[in-house]
Amino acid sequence: MEEKIANPAPLGLAAFGLTTLVLNIVNAGIVSADSIGMVLPLGMFYGGIAQFAAGMWEFKKGNTFGSTAFTSFAAFWIALSTMILLENTGIIASVPKGGMAVFLIVWGIFAGYMFICTLKLTRTLQIAFITLTILFFLLAAGEFNPTIHKIAGYEGIICALSALYGSAAIVINETWGRDVLPL
Repeated sequence: MEEKIANPAPLGLAAFGLTTLVLNIVNAGIVSADSIGMVLPLGMFYGGIAQFAAGMWEFKKGNTFGSTAFTSFAAFWIALSTMILLENTGIIASVPKGGMAVFLIVWGIFAGYMFICTLKLTRTLQIAFITLTILFFLLAAGEFNPTIHKIAGYEGIICALSALYGSAAIVINETWGRDVLPL
C-alpha cells in the first residue's frame, strides 16, 4: 500500500512569501520600523515552523531542491526572528552592521546557488530565487545605506509576491486539475 501525501510546495512558498512580504513592507518604509514586532511571530511560526514542515514533507516526496530550500529558509526565519528578539530584550548585544551584512551575504550565496537549480524548474521559481538572491545582497549593502535598504524593501516585495504567486498557482492548478495559472 503506497502512502500519498499532498504537495507541500504551496505551503512552503506561502510561508516564505507572506513572511518576506510583511518584513519588506517594513524595510521599504511603507509601515514604521516600530512594526517589526509583527514580523517576529510570523517569522517564527509561519516562515519558520510551517515552512520547516513543508521542507520535511518535500524530503518525504524525494524532492531534494524543495526540502533543501524550505528547510533552510525556515531556519533563516527562525534564526533572524530569534536574533531580533534576543537583541530587543537585551539578552544579546545588537549585531553590528558588518556582522549583519555577513549574515545576509552568506544567505545571498545560498540563494544564488539555489537559483542555479531553478534553471531546470519553473519560471516562477526562477523569478523568486533571482529576486531573493538580489534581495540578500541589497539588504547587506543596505546595512550601510538607508536608501539601498529602502530599495531592498521594494525589491523584497517583488520577491515575496513571486513566491505567493507560485503558491497560488500550484493550489489553483491542482484544485482545478489543469493549468489555470502558468508557472
